Order: sequence, then structure tokens, then C-alpha cells
Amino acid sequence: MNYDVIIIGAGPGGIFSAYELAMKSDLSVGVFEAGHPLEKRHCPIDGKKIKSCIKCPTCAIMNGFGGAGAFSDGKYNITNDFGGTLYEYIGKEKALELMYYVDDINVSHGGGQTRMFSTAGSEFKKLCMQNKLTLLDASVRHLGTDINYIVLQNLYNELKDKVDFHFHTPIDSIEVLENGRYRVHYGSESSECDKCIVSVGRSGSKWMEKVCSDLGIETSSNRVDLGVRVELPAVIFSHLTDQLYESKIVYRTQKFEDNVRTFCMNPNGIVVNENTNGIVTVNGHSFEDPARKTDNTNFALLVAKHFSEPFKDSNGYGESIARLSNMLGGGVIVQRFGDLERGRRSNQKRIDECRTRPTLAATPGDLSLVLPKRILDGIVEMIYALDAIAPGTANDDTLLYGVEVKFYNMEVKLNQHLETCRPGLYVIGDGSGVTHSLSHASASGVYVADTILGL
Repeated sequence: MNYDVIIIGAGPGGIFSAYELAMKSDLSVGVFEAGHPLEKRHCPIDGKKIKSCIKCPTCAIMNGFGGAGAFSDGKYNITNDFGGTLYEYIGKEKALELMYYVDDINVSHGGGQTRMFSTAGSEFKKLCMQNKLTLLDASVRHLGTDINYIVLQNLYNELKDKVDFHFHTPIDSIEVLENGRYRVHYGSESSECDKCIVSVGRSGSKWMEKVCSDLGIETSSNRVDLGVRVELPAVIFSHLTDQLYESKIVYRTQKFEDNVRTFCMNPNGIVVNENTNGIVTVNGHSFEDPARKTDNTNFALLVAKHFSEPFKDSNGYGESIARLSNMLGGGVIVQRFGDLERGRRSNQKRIDECRTRPTLAATPGDLSLVLPKRILDGIVEMIYALDAIAPGTANDDTLLYGVEVKFYNMEVKLNQHLETCRPGLYVIGDGSGVTHSLSHASASGVYVADTILGL
């Protein structure tokens, strides 16, 4: 099976590369994906019979058509202020143009009834500034986990007859041939192509590092984000979420001058497990369907840690902390904020009596035994800072789930076309270390496809 273009990974970047190539050319395109088709992506954890990760051969949450974003709450943040550094390669104007182009495609494939939120002209910017907080600018299309699924299904239905999808086909290695073509190896088989687009996401970080090492592609150290997921009654943040939905708020701590930020806010949502390379961490989802909404809102509080020489394994550092949480709690740990402040672990009795009803069955415990003191101190400071603009955030019954870790790939050295030093080999999406969001990853996919087409 030989192709004009092979795409490795069917996450947002890979999907939008395939879409652009299929809609605007007659090139033969093959997409190779380690996980399942969308309709077969089902996590066995049901909170009743199966309460924790059973280490499936391929994680249905992280892998498969749609990538790790398939079961996110479908937030497309259109901004250059966060979500990656794509604009450094293609320019701010082009980056925004492509993000809006992606939004148009999502809207036309089932997202037309969803709302676009914006921080522009918001009175909350002033409120945040008055309390030593910074509200970042963005337009936000919230699809919700349910509508996001529909959009992905519609995109797949349109692509399946134009593109060859190979599911359950993890790529072992990429070989550069003497004629400048590429051969991808999977098991005992292989396929060749003229152009190869790599879009393996964060879960493919270790594989990406090996490919770069094998092919002599330069990389640089990146970062890891560590923190907790906060869950509290939705009414506490409703004045923010009703107008902004996703409020990206940054606080600089007084003690260490570290930046702590909110991330992935899910009004009336649920807290969920996430599996990355066999390590169970925490995340959040929310839905557009009113019947699936809860009385709680959840969001992450994250501290970014950048490492300098000689240490290079930022992901390994994050994994070691997550493993400690898994060792102590058998998975995710949950603790009442009041218990954390009093220096005691939460137990099942205190969780059962908590006024905030947890949406994830996690193990009651003590996060101070897991997270480094500097990071935990910053999170506590941030909770009190948020309490000034959303009174009730620092209540005793606010729940903290840990740990939440956002892994980032080593940043791959790319030119302005997102092409490596190997001509015709492109790296896009979160697997490149350049993008950190659905919108940026999708836009990078469109950009590389257009580059291949000479558009």
C-alpha cells in the first residue's frame, strides 16, 4: 500500500490534514492510527463494576479517531495568547485565520447550534486585575463532549470513502529511502509515501522522541504542567461561566513568583480518569445536552515547570509524581480543601458528608504526600485568589483531585512549514511540542496540507 501522503495519527491535526487533502486534491492519503474507530472507543470504567484503569492494550480515552480530544468537552479556543506557539512559525494573522477556518468546518459538520463565547469587552478583566489575576483573551467555541462526538462522526463519514483509514495499526518506525520517499513500518508490513505527516499527540511523546533520535532530528526540552482538578458547586463560578464559559485566569504567586493558571473549565460537568502511558491522571468533561449536566463545575489549576540542563526528561518527572499518586490511591486521589488546609487526609466519611458531591469515584487521601510543596503552596494561593472573584472557591468542601498532569512533547525543530530537516516529513499537533490545544492542532493540520498542495 503506497500513498502520496501518509498521516500517522488520527487526532485533530491528522483529521484536518486528511480533510484538507481530500477536499482539495486527488492525492492518495492513508491514515494510520493505533486506536479504535470512533464508534468503538469505549472506556470500561463505569464507576460501579470497574472503578479504576484495567490497562487496556490501547486506551479508548487517549487513542483512536479524534485523538485525546474526542472525549474532551470540545473547547476550541481561538487565540494566540495560549494553546501553543503556532503563530511563531506561521504568523499571528495566519494562525487565527486557520483557527476560524477550522471553526467553520466544525460548525458545518454538526456544531452549528453551539455558542461562541468571547472575553472581549468583559467586565471580568477589570475584576481580575483588581485582585492580582490576569484574564487571557480568547474566543471560545464550546461543542461539548456530546456535540464534539457528532462533529467527529460527521467528519469521518465524509472522509472514509476518500481516505484509507488503518485502525489498530501503530507505526513502529519511519525509514527514509534513498529516493527521498518514506517507508512506515507496522508489524511485519510497511507502506511508502512521498510526504509523511506525523500527528501522534501527547500520548505519542516517547515514540516521537525515538523517531527524532533515529532520524537525526533535533529536539529541545519542553515543560510539564502539574496540579489538581478543582470541583465545586456550579453556582460559585456561574457569573463567569455563563458569560465566558472558559475563563483562562493566571496568578503569580507571592511566595515563589510562579504562574498558576486555570485550565479546561467544565461548567456543570464531570471529573474523569485519563490514562497516559499506563499512568492514571485526572481530567474533566462537560456536555451540551441539558440532561447530562451536573450541579458541579470543575477546572484544573496547573503550575508549569520548565527544566534546564542537564535534566531533560520533563515528562518523566511528571510521570513519577503521577505514579506516586497511583501508588498511594490506586489511581486518582481526592481531598477536601478544608482537610488539606488542616494538614489531614480526607477519608471516606468526610467525603460522604461533603456538600460538594464528587462526580468521580476517587480514593480519599492526602495530596501533600504527592505534590511537591512549592507546587501545592502555589495552588493553595491561587484558590484564595480565585475566592476574591468567585466567593466560595476556598470553602472547606471544595474538592481537589490529583494529580492532573499535562505532558508536552520535546519540541521538534521545524521550519516555517512545520517541516523537519528531512524534506517532506512534517510534524504537527501536540506531538510536535508546538501546539497544546484542539484549535492550534487542527490549524496546524490544515496549514501543512495546504503547504503540500502549494496553496
